[in-house]
Amino acid sequence: MSDKTILVVDDEARMRKLIRDFLVQKNFSILEAEDGEKALSVYNENKNKIDLILLDVMMPKLDGWSVLRHIRQEDKKLPIVMLTARAEEQDELFGFELGVDEYITKPFSPKILVARVEAILRRAKPEEKELKDYDGIVIDNEGRTVTVDGKLIELSFREYELLKYLLDNENIALSRDKILNTVWNYDYYGDSRTIDSHIKKIRHKLGKKGKHIQTIRGIGYKFEIK
Repeated sequence: MSDKTILVVDDEARMRKLIRDFLVQKNFSILEAEDGEKALSVYNENKNKIDLILLDVMMPKLDGWSVLRHIRQEDKKLPIVMLTARAEEQDELFGFELGVDEYITKPFSPKILVARVEAILRRAKPEEKELKDYDGIVIDNEGRTVTVDGKLIELSFREYELLKYLLDNENIALSRDKILNTVWNYDYYGDSRTIDSHIKKIRHKLGKKGKHIQTIRGIGYKFEIK
């Protein structure tokens, strides 16, 4: 993945160096920022080449939540991974509501961090050139876009992955554990309400077509067109 650029945002120089050293070993190009204001400046100057952002939550001048909000106003798809020393459930749910794609809690293994970055970028690659229509919900695997009755809807990276997984498994009841392990692409040990939060947002964005995502009590979810 030598053509991929990662923006690392953290107010601790030691932490930025640790992350940079491990990512450079995998031939990633690295941009850095030491606070929220600098992060937005670097993003605005390099938005066309940044492939993923590693974003600390607690920073001076502008915190990670504020940076996330600014970026999501103009880019719903850029993968953003939050780095945080706080592991409270409400913090994670709040982040997912804002559009974060992944959480990594400090302290973390640099090797695991790199593995997760690589996994996210692999899944963000365009896939086969094919349009699939599900009762007016059209998913473009190459462009990674979704339209509903011809109208483009904005989905975050994780929302797109979750919706695609449901569509690919049409009429199959999927457990929350299976969804977490497949869509999040690793064994997730957080609260499964993470999925519920994403499903709620996807249903809202699909409008009337959101009814096709059914809740299977005690199990999880299923996409079905009756």
